[in-house]
Amino acid sequence: MSDSRRTAPEFPAWPQFDDAERAGLIRALDQGQWWRMGGTEVDSFEREFAEYHGAAHALAVTNGTHALELALQVLGVGPGTEVIVPGFTFISSSQAAQRLGAVAVPVDVDLETYCIDPAAVEAAITPRTRAIMPVHMAGHFSDMDALGKIAANAGVPLIQDAAHAHGTSWAGRRVGEHGSIAAFSFQNGKLMTAGEGGAVTFPDAEQYEQAFLRHSCGRPRTDRRYLHQTSGSNFRMNEFTASVLRAQLARLGGQIDTREQRWPVLAELLAQIPGVVPQGRDPRCDRNSHYMAMFRLPGVGEERRNALVDALIERGLPAFAAFRAIYRSDGFWETGAPDATVDQLAARCPNVEALSADGIWLHHRTLLGTEAQMHTIAEILAETLAGV
Repeated sequence: MSDSRRTAPEFPAWPQFDDAERAGLIRALDQGQWWRMGGTEVDSFEREFAEYHGAAHALAVTNGTHALELALQVLGVGPGTEVIVPGFTFISSSQAAQRLGAVAVPVDVDLETYCIDPAAVEAAITPRTRAIMPVHMAGHFSDMDALGKIAANAGVPLIQDAAHAHGTSWAGRRVGEHGSIAAFSFQNGKLMTAGEGGAVTFPDAEQYEQAFLRHSCGRPRTDRRYLHQTSGSNFRMNEFTASVLRAQLARLGGQIDTREQRWPVLAELLAQIPGVVPQGRDPRCDRNSHYMAMFRLPGVGEERRNALVDALIERGLPAFAAFRAIYRSDGFWETGAPDATVDQLAARCPNVEALSADGIWLHHRTLLGTEAQMHTIAEILAETLAGV
């Protein structure tokens, strides 16, 4: 680690694509019908995605935020209800509930896995709680054993925010095999992408059919008289997006295999750097998609952490500051905020506070690199940390 001028090698590009995406786009084009009601690409993608994740049904939608909003609406979330969310997550997790008129209730996370803390969830349940939303942070499954028991005892459904968790599993069960609705994102940085897009998986046909109506302005498939049966919006995915996602899904498993091989190497190297603590792993999470390569610098403070991220970017690493606690963003307080102050929420969420100030993540494309590149990443981090 003597070369202080070392820069990162060129990592695999993201998004990745080849002739499979090109063929899909031409196939969608040649149909002559480019929306889901006239074409076959969306229908085919939904079947393939549901099967891959062990779900009974999948519904393709416009983006991951809409996927969450639609899923919550199917569960009856609206004015007068509350949704428990982790305080450490991308803000769509809370805003999806807030845009439906519900109150988002942030709770603390586990400092080892960065996923929602079941004990904090249990303490936050009230008679108004309508849903509990675990986020499978960076591809690591939340503790679905504990959360499933809490949800069953309280009579409150789970909704999995699986935006980071394509292809993951917990105790041998894939996302769709946990008996709850799950929402996925296909935004440009996600593990499979068409630039934007989302999907919701369902364990039963009744929920799926309700969601289908609501994602198509409440209009049944065969309606000819504009008899809209429910409220809703236009969350329909188009045929071109679906054709790209079919190709992306076909290579997802191999990419996860590579990341599963690289992360243990990188995590061990990071752990050898004084002051660096890589994200941990519960052994029950038996397949982790590694949406992010995440680590902490406990006690470093937000200002120095941000300076370190800037320095890593200058050295060629695709580095990012960890998510800000959702209650520390102005947007969280615009509507549907709990009856508490920022300081009160922060006191309830000490682990969220720590991660927000000292967490860093690297884009998952770094984990598609070579084993030698994992060593270079650690060397650059050690050198940069010493100089910032």
